[in-house]
Amino acid sequence: MKFELAKTSGTLGLAALAAIASPYAMADDTGWYAGASVGQSKAKIDDARITGALLGAGSTATTITDDNRDTGYKLFGGYQFNRNFALEGGYFNLGTFGFDATTVPAGTLNGRIKVQGLNLDLVGILPLTEKFSVFGRAGLNYAEAKDTFTGTGAVNVLRPNPSKRDTNAKYGLGVQYDFSKTLAMRLEAERYRINDAVGNKGDIDLVSVGLVYRFGGETPAPAPRAMAPEPVAAAPAPEPVAVTPPPPPPPVVMPPVPKKVMLSADSLFDFDKSALRPAGKLELDRLAANLKGVDFEVITVTGHTDRIGSHVYNMDLSTRRAEAVKAYLVESAGIPASKIAARGTDGSDPVTKPGDCKGKMPLKALIACLQPDRRVEVEVSGTK
Repeated sequence: MKFELAKTSGTLGLAALAAIASPYAMADDTGWYAGASVGQSKAKIDDARITGALLGAGSTATTITDDNRDTGYKLFGGYQFNRNFALEGGYFNLGTFGFDATTVPAGTLNGRIKVQGLNLDLVGILPLTEKFSVFGRAGLNYAEAKDTFTGTGAVNVLRPNPSKRDTNAKYGLGVQYDFSKTLAMRLEAERYRINDAVGNKGDIDLVSVGLVYRFGGETPAPAPRAMAPEPVAAAPAPEPVAVTPPPPPPPVVMPPVPKKVMLSADSLFDFDKSALRPAGKLELDRLAANLKGVDFEVITVTGHTDRIGSHVYNMDLSTRRAEAVKAYLVESAGIPASKIAARGTDGSDPVTKPGDCKGKMPLKALIACLQPDRRVEVEVSGTK
């Protein structure tokens, strides 16, 4: 899944904003501030790449429906050094995007990506009037992209839940109107460069409106000077007001990384069989005991065979073995069947390397050499 947007023209640089003279640039606007914005995020789904991936897997896409818009928001805080420059950081959530494709042979492929992270920007400000200003920003974003892929029918998804955390550039333009020294409103457009967790980089745009609150923005009026022929002692200066920095942005809660357990098929089943052995049930009981108290998102059970035998036979055997493990976990551990997905493979993902095991005939030496390839993988995603 690749997200990319068309290039925008006419970018106003931060240095240019600071260099342009303004009759309003003499005011003292230094200090801490915080705010929040919400708006629409938009991405472009790369349908051509999705079609190419399906063709490479032996399927043809008949229709692709894109979901490329969502609601995004951000929480931010910063420090304004002077009328023209500020340093700003915060948390952003760009929302969720995806696609739904139907294929021939009959099947479906569904993909979703959720993007959130932290950013740090240098902001250049150009006052146009006493209350109205324009600004530009450039900086870095540290984003997490979490993908979810599901397939039905002829579509087989090998990596259903890839994720990626990466640092990329971001920039934007906006306008701001100051209602008072402490409260202002922003309207801005930003572009975030994102790694989509499946080997591509693209852009996601966020157009948002928000409010900004300045801490200690109101300046106390000077004490009046008495009009008298004799000099009068000046009123004492007011006590300095401590500037309280804004609270830090809320922490980004990252989803747990899935844990994978690899079980030997020879310990679970007799050779070329799909009925669980007593020793295999004991091994699954130990696995179920370790899963107690886990709040499951999904458990994926994948059966693997060796390369001996035909594709149709291996797919049937590995699928029956995966279903047997699923059924036992549902019965013995009380895990809901809806939380467990079982599937088989045809020996296309071996553990042994090419050349490790010689021969093609199903002799004892070859069967023993290919033992690591005969396995059942249980991948658990959840929190404890």
